[in-house]
Amino acid sequence: MSFIAIIPARLASSRLPDKPLADIGGKPMVVRTAERALQSGASAIMVATDHQDIVAACEAHGIPVCMTRADHPSGTDRIAEVAAGMHLPDDAVIVNVQGDEPLIDPALIAATASLVNQQVPMATAAHPLHDVEDGFNPNVVKVVLDKSGRALYFSRATIPWHRDAFAVSRQQFPEGYAPLRHIGLYAYRNDFLKKYPELAVSPLEQIEALEQLRVLWHGYAIAVHVTASSPAPGVDTLEDLQRVRRFFAENQ
Repeated sequence: MSFIAIIPARLASSRLPDKPLADIGGKPMVVRTAERALQSGASAIMVATDHQDIVAACEAHGIPVCMTRADHPSGTDRIAEVAAGMHLPDDAVIVNVQGDEPLIDPALIAATASLVNQQVPMATAAHPLHDVEDGFNPNVVKVVLDKSGRALYFSRATIPWHRDAFAVSRQQFPEGYAPLRHIGLYAYRNDFLKKYPELAVSPLEQIEALEQLRVLWHGYAIAVHVTASSPAPGVDTLEDLQRVRRFFAENQ
């Protein structure tokens, strides 16, 4: 199917200053991420940013880029502004690829995009968790699905809660139990993306600090692509950046 990948990239970062411009094998991180998005089969890609330095870096490497307002509360609002300026049809599918994902699997982008349709205006991804520490870590977001593979709920809590097994021990997962870890990749149908900035913030979203709960609260469906293994992590810290630099040095 046809889809467009938009990569939001803000220069400000509390843990890693100027993160989108960090050099990875001779190219800025945002450029590396955009190149991975292009490999997904996207019909077009666009970096969405609020800083001229990122614009200049993208233009220097031939990556389409669009300047946006600086006051967007989230990356979703930022890509909504860009999509509106592109005058896309209502049924266009737009994937939000975070600008700090230089190792993102292009196939994961395409698979997530393929789940969006008129009845399911948004899609994301997940993978099974096998590490107990991750299972009980509130910084690892979990999701539970219905029989159609649509999200019932996202939470920082361990869901579904295995009542009987966890009453005995929380040192390991019982056989056959593997909660799903949410992967922060989103695809939207364009007519829904237009509505999104107007949706009121939900109480659940405020309690869990999870933006995607706003969508469920307002009654919209989110399809979830489940991949067998954990994707390569993004870049949040200097240690993450060094790891990614080693990967590109060893694989170029």
